[in-house]
Amino acid sequence: MRMAELRAGWAILGNDGRRFGTVEHVGQNYILVSRSGLLSNLYVPASNVANVEHEVVYLNLSKSEADGMGWEQPPRAEDAPETSPETDLHRHV
Repeated sequence: MRMAELRAGWAILGNDGRRFGTVEHVGQNYILVSRSGLLSNLYVPASNVANVEHEVVYLNLSKSEADGMGWEQPPRAEDAPETSPETDLHRHV
C-alpha cells in the first residue's frame, strides 16, 4: 500500500499490538499521529511503517520503542515530491 492510500482516522499499532495513536494526516514521507490524552502530535517516518491491513497501520517497532523515538518535530526536509529538471542536458547516449 502506498502512503497516499492511508486515511485520517485509521488506528496505528506497534508491532506488539498496542495502540500508538490515530492517523491525523499523511505526508509523502511521514504520518502525523494524534494520541489521545497527549497535547502534541508525532511525525512518524514512513520507513517505520511495517504493514497496513484493514485500515490499521502497523509499525515496525513496539509502542514503548516508538514512544521514545523523539518524533515531536516535523521532518526537516520539505515533504513534497522531488521534481527537478534533468541537469545533464549535454549527455551523449
